[in-house]
Amino acid sequence: MPSERLAVRKTYKLFVGGKFPRSESGRSYEVTDVRGRFLANAAQASRKDARDAVSAARKAFGGWAAATAYNRGQVLYRVAELLEGRRAQFVEEVQAGEGLTARRAEAAVEAAIDRWVWYAGWSDKVAAVHGSANPVAGPYFDFSVPEPTGVVAVLAPQASSLLGLVSVVAPAIVTGNTVVVASSHRRPLPAITLSEVLATSDVPGGVVNVLTGPLSDTAPTLASHMDVNAIDLAGVAGDPEQATALEVAAADNLKRVLRPPATEPDWTPTPGTERLLAHLETKTVWHPIGV
Repeated sequence: MPSERLAVRKTYKLFVGGKFPRSESGRSYEVTDVRGRFLANAAQASRKDARDAVSAARKAFGGWAAATAYNRGQVLYRVAELLEGRRAQFVEEVQAGEGLTARRAEAAVEAAIDRWVWYAGWSDKVAAVHGSANPVAGPYFDFSVPEPTGVVAVLAPQASSLLGLVSVVAPAIVTGNTVVVASSHRRPLPAITLSEVLATSDVPGGVVNVLTGPLSDTAPTLASHMDVNAIDLAGVAGDPEQATALEVAAADNLKRVLRPPATEPDWTPTPGTERLLAHLETKTVWHPIGV
C-alpha cells in the first residue's frame, strides 16, 4: 500500500522590486487561520529588507510618476481584471484569515475589487479636483498642479486583510507614488496573493513592495528612513503609543504622516478623497500669456 501523501507546505517570500526574494534574515513564521490551523509559512522581514524595499520604490518612482494619468489608470484597471481572475483564492484566504462566512468573504473580496476599480477611475480626475487656475494681477497664467510626493510607507490594516489593504495601497499609487507596504502580520496571505497579481500585471517592478512579519520589525525603520517621503499609519489603529513613536521618528525628515484612527474603521463604505490627496504635493506654475 502506498504511504499517506504529505502535503507540500507553502513558504511565501517577500515582494521587492518586482521579484520575490527571501528575507535577508532567513526567518519565517507560521500563518494560521482563526482556529489556529496551519495555512502557510511567510517570510519575516527585517530592517535590511525594509531598506531594500525603499531603494526599489525610489528606483521605480521616476518612471511611474512620469507616466500619464490615463496610463496609470489603465494599468490599475488591468490589475482589477487579474484580481477578478483569482477571486476564488482571495475568498478562501479572507475567509480563513478573518473567520468570515463564505458569503461575507465573497462580499469583502468583491468590495476590494470594486474599490480598486474606483481608485483606478480617479487617475485622470485628481488634477481637476485638487488643481486650480489661479487669478493673478498680471499677464500670466498661474496653475497649481498636484504631483506625487515620492515613496510612501504604508502600514496596512491588521484586521481587514484585503479590502483594507486595497483601500490604503490603491490611492497612493494611482496618483504616481510608489509604496512599501507592511502587510497585516497575522493575515498576510491576501497581501502575498496581491503581490503575485502585481508581478504578472503591467505595474512596473518596485511600484509596490510588500513586507510580511511583525510591524515592530519594519515600521520603525520605514518611519525613520530619510528616503521615505510619507507614511500611512493605518496599521497601528488602536495603538496610540506606537503611533506616537512612529510620528516622532517620521519628524526627522518632515514626512507627511496620515495618522491612524482610534480604532480600525469599517472599510466597506465608499471612501472620500482623503487618502487620494494625502500624498500629493502642489506645484505652482507661472506662464506669460501669449507666449
